[in-house]
This record gives sequence, structure tokens and C-alpha cells, in this order.
Amino acid sequence: MTGRLKVAVAMVVMQLLTAAPARAAEDAALLKDLTSVIALLGMPCGQVVKAQRRGDNDYTAICRDGNRYRVHQNAQGRVVADKL
Repeated sequence: MTGRLKVAVAMVVMQLLTAAPARAAEDAALLKDLTSVIALLGMPCGQVVKAQRRGDNDYTAICRDGNRYRVHQNAQGRVVADKL
């Protein structure tokens, strides 16, 4: 391998190694935020264990107790959670 190729490979490997933990931290923060939103809206959940992005400010949240919610922003700009 040439010197430039080694450097390029090293850069790609470093990007891959640093991207996964950053993504995991974002995912953990998102789950915590969705749990808080659902709790503040007075809906039963306990803890969000999985979230799927549906669009901008629009998520499907799956709770540990089995409840599923669509958490999104309505036309008035308020955050709402609809039970699925």
C-alpha cells in the first residue's frame, strides 16, 4: 500500500469508529426525550424502548409496556402523542 492509501484507509476507519457511538448517544437521547414527552402528556408508557422516524418531528414510539404512540407536531405547532 502506498502512503496516501494507508492514510485514506485510516481516515475512513476513524470515521466509522466515531460515527457509531455518536449515533448511539443520539438514539439514547431521543428515547429519553420521547419518554418525557409521553409522560408529560399524561399517557401510560413507562419507558420508550424503540423509536422509528416517520418524518420531520414525527416518530413512532414503542414503550416497554407495549403501548405505541405517534409523537409529532400538530398544525398549531404543539407536540402531541396519538395512541396507535
